[in-house]
Amino acid sequence: MSTQTAASAADFEEHRGRMFGIAYRMLGSAAEAEDTVQDAYLRWSSADREQIEHPGAWLAKVVTHLCLNRLTSARARREEYAGPWLPEPVLTGDGTLGPLESAEQRDSVSMALLVLLEQLTPVERAVYVLREAFAYGHREIAGLLDLSEANCRQLYRRAAGRVSAPKPRFAPDPEQWRSLVETFLTAARDGDLTRLERLLTADARFVGDGGGVVSAARRPVLGRDKVARFLVGVLRKWTGSHSLTFAEVNGEPALVFGGAGVLLVEFEDGLVSGMRSVQNPEKLGFLQRQLSHS
Repeated sequence: MSTQTAASAADFEEHRGRMFGIAYRMLGSAAEAEDTVQDAYLRWSSADREQIEHPGAWLAKVVTHLCLNRLTSARARREEYAGPWLPEPVLTGDGTLGPLESAEQRDSVSMALLVLLEQLTPVERAVYVLREAFAYGHREIAGLLDLSEANCRQLYRRAAGRVSAPKPRFAPDPEQWRSLVETFLTAARDGDLTRLERLLTADARFVGDGGGVVSAARRPVLGRDKVARFLVGVLRKWTGSHSLTFAEVNGEPALVFGGAGVLLVEFEDGLVSGMRSVQNPEKLGFLQRQLSHS
């Protein structure tokens, strides 16, 4: 490898993390984000480097436009998706999606927000991600998207208004979360419906993504009693045949049941208010590779 080629590869690697972070937030898929970064490398390797004054901005622009192209076809695929669609889970304790030190940074990769972003047009999504997750200014975003600054401001206001959601009222620290979840799991494994129902909010909600590949609820399960009965069957099956790991997934504490799936549990005032489960094996490959390296 020549010195020039090595320097070019080093420049690209310096910005790989940010490119992957942009692509994942825009696409909701780690596998597609990896492919997008690889496509960006092919464009980078064939570009005239003397014409590129700021590699970081150039690569961010390339990745953003590649994502916009992918989102057009992804929207059609998701309209035909079997059952609820959830993003691919990603371990975030190792910095894979960049620093998650503030509540805003954690929100930017949460399952809840990524699902809400599906409501946006591809360009709205790009503006929102670049502004909220990476703190790009509107002038910078305008340059990345080849739009006017005024248009970007309007797109951001529209996107922010469409994805605004109330913040959770109860955000336990990881140890407290683990204690609450262990109590919850014990009640489910014991088949103690009465106790389990006491641990759920009245409007508890369970959403499972099996993608039509594995058995999963095709519609969200709603309400304390229905969720409790559903969980007894599901958690008995999972805990009885799969190893259990506590991990940080998409900026939140989560349960990983071997290769069977990932369960994110949300609390409100000390009670379980929502659960999101990703069981589609096609969405677990990236996370499983992360676990094998940790």
